[in-house]
Amino acid sequence: MKMKIKRCIQAAGMVGAVVFMTAASVDAASIINYTTNAAGTEFVGGVNSLTLNSSAGLAATLTFAPNTTSGTGIPSNINLGIFKLVCMTCTTNQGTTFSAFTFDLIVDDTTDGATGEFVGTSTGGTVSDNSSTLQIAWATSPVNSLQLGPGTSNSLSGNFGATEFNLIAGSTLIVAPNSGSTEGDTTVQGQVSGVPEPATFALIGAGLLGLGFWRYGRFSPR
Repeated sequence: MKMKIKRCIQAAGMVGAVVFMTAASVDAASIINYTTNAAGTEFVGGVNSLTLNSSAGLAATLTFAPNTTSGTGIPSNINLGIFKLVCMTCTTNQGTTFSAFTFDLIVDDTTDGATGEFVGTSTGGTVSDNSSTLQIAWATSPVNSLQLGPGTSNSLSGNFGATEFNLIAGSTLIVAPNSGSTEGDTTVQGQVSGVPEPATFALIGAGLLGLGFWRYGRFSPR
């Protein structure tokens, strides 16, 4: 009986070692580093800048602040950047107007070595101190999708591997200058997800197979 208990403890130790090695491998593969501060993130169409000026009425700006460096586990909700709307002299009765615009948002997956692009378009709108009709509709180029990856799907360069970047909503409503948890700030919300690399599954299989042979050799009749 004591020998059987000892063998069970040894078997449990083997299982624990396999699980530990697998968990370490999954953990190493599930941290994704990304940035939206890559070249090409900008208002386009003659602007080519991170700041867009109003086209009529009082002076106002819509500025994009990229997410410069982030590391996150997967799956996870992520921040792809923040639009800030500022109109210093706007009132509830006097406001400003923005013309139609296009915005390119480049996602640089530095872990996998791939980049992709979300394209946002807006018909423009009016802004006062406490209201905004500005809205950005998103789609990825060249396909109408809100997802980058896996693999080379919607990539501009490289390969996302098993990683997927998604926009949570198909459109972003730009809050008024005096609205939001931080006045005038609108976060572009996304998600990153993925699956363990094939090597991880191979590790699991090899560990369990080895454990099976060990148990068979130890407990088979002699």
